[in-house]
Amino acid sequence: MRIALAQINPTVGDFSGNLKKITQFIERAATSGAALVVFPELATCGYPPADLLEKESFVVRAEETLAELAALTRASSPSSGRPAVLCGSPMRCESVSGKRARNAAVLLEDGEIKFVQQKMLLPFYDVFDEQRYFEPAEKQMLAVVKGQAVAIAVCEDAWNDKLFWPRQMYPVDPIEELMRQWAALPQMLSGHRLIVNISASPFWKGKRELRQKMIGALANRHRATLVMVNQVGANDSLIFDGASFAAGPDGLVFAEARSFEEDLLLIETEGEVAAWRSAPGIDEEPPLQLVAGPPQASGEDPHHLERLWRALVLGTRDYLHKCGFRKAIVGLSGGIDSALVAAIAVAALGAENVLGVGMPSEFSSAGSIQDAEMLARNLGIGFRVIPIHRTYEQLLAALQPVYRMAGAAAGFGLAEENLQPRIRGSLLMALSNKTGALVLTTGNKSEMACGYCTLYGDMVGALAVIGDLYKTEVYELSRWLNREREVIPTDTLTKPPSAELRPGQKDTDSLPPYDLLDPILKAYIEDYRSAEEIARSEAVDLEQVRRVIRLVEMSEYKRQQAAPVLKVSKKSFGMGRRFPIAARREV
Repeated sequence: MRIALAQINPTVGDFSGNLKKITQFIERAATSGAALVVFPELATCGYPPADLLEKESFVVRAEETLAELAALTRASSPSSGRPAVLCGSPMRCESVSGKRARNAAVLLEDGEIKFVQQKMLLPFYDVFDEQRYFEPAEKQMLAVVKGQAVAIAVCEDAWNDKLFWPRQMYPVDPIEELMRQWAALPQMLSGHRLIVNISASPFWKGKRELRQKMIGALANRHRATLVMVNQVGANDSLIFDGASFAAGPDGLVFAEARSFEEDLLLIETEGEVAAWRSAPGIDEEPPLQLVAGPPQASGEDPHHLERLWRALVLGTRDYLHKCGFRKAIVGLSGGIDSALVAAIAVAALGAENVLGVGMPSEFSSAGSIQDAEMLARNLGIGFRVIPIHRTYEQLLAALQPVYRMAGAAAGFGLAEENLQPRIRGSLLMALSNKTGALVLTTGNKSEMACGYCTLYGDMVGALAVIGDLYKTEVYELSRWLNREREVIPTDTLTKPPSAELRPGQKDTDSLPPYDLLDPILKAYIEDYRSAEEIARSEAVDLEQVRRVIRLVEMSEYKRQQAAPVLKVSKKSFGMGRRFPIAARREV
């Protein structure tokens, strides 16, 4: 059977737009001779739809979209074959109890719905909360497509192999059940084993390698060809890398779609297994190009920085475009964080759609202003300077009588420091309101973790582009960006990081050096390790670890008021990390 993996970028809730996109990919696949076209999980509505699923009208609209898709599979004459379509979509539950919706893989053929496989394993961890919305399947059944048996699994249903995972998350394994059914099939149907997985599997560093390793092990265990189609694009904080692929009975990946862009991958599963990529044109006969299987990587992906860059660019572009915006504003301090955010914005939106704004105070060094100007020239973006010294002095003068009446301590302190970023935040938001451009925040994960950021100041904005990159990763990605030419000025990369809110300030005045801080933060935030475990494994002083953890815990209230963070790690701040603000914490 020739199968087309249609790796699309849907927009949540855009049923008409998603239908148009799905239709185009069906026509491309039909032109290329595909017998089956496979679309990602919840492709009709986009993933994740979240509480939109609580609206019955939303699920009804998804079912109407399925009916329109079904019509596309009806042949105009008995001799003109049309490909079958396997598409993910929410559907209403048929039972009178339980949840009202089901997460389904729907097989459309000959103008009608021929088969529905409801998702059984509903993840409820990290960023997933499918148990909140969907009713799980009670059983799994094999489907028949074009006269051939096919095992269909929806995303998580393929992620519970007892021989791969040291600890299973669920008591049942849907794939194992489907393979038991396969063994009992009549000989005419029990030929080459084929498993089709439709997914909306979010990206994080190392996820692609884990995905291929896990699916490869599953294919090898059951001696099957396993094809997986994954959503691509970004919806809010989540980035989907696509990278749809096929693994053979030997467990090796023999074909892979492009990462971070839409693609149509064609796979032959009978005889000599092969794979091709379709050309983008849909009105002309697309040439077929052989796709070589990727090497089986061991250790860290040598292209991890490029993947990280492309993920952040895609996440930024889709967030703005899907929200109806085309332009962005970045406050440029002359520091490394704002420089990297501006570079990502340019790659995502084009230099003509990005404005850099410098807002120097009396504590800003001349070098920082020059670095910001040089960065703007290197990126080709507009750059405006709005000095804040006079505004700062006026606000201080207005506040002094109130401070005295309140009995506040005299002299320069935290209030005076934080007043500066809050002035900058107000200016950026005024520009946003006036121009219709979104402000991108520039804080990194290390700062957000320790509270080294100002509410209503440098935290102001619509999207935290690098909020899931530790400071050391910001430097690493920036150096990668400069590998061919100087994009980020060399001085920005080499000078000691500083918020420049008081004379001679350095980040190390308040925080440990980042090469010491970041491993502690990663172990605590992403691995949930105790202070004692971290001190032993990182060979650092226990009291220093405890001080860092206290900073993390004390800053929860800030993070819960932060802009959405583009997730690129296993555990980012935001929807996948839920801690109380009002709590006593012993570390």
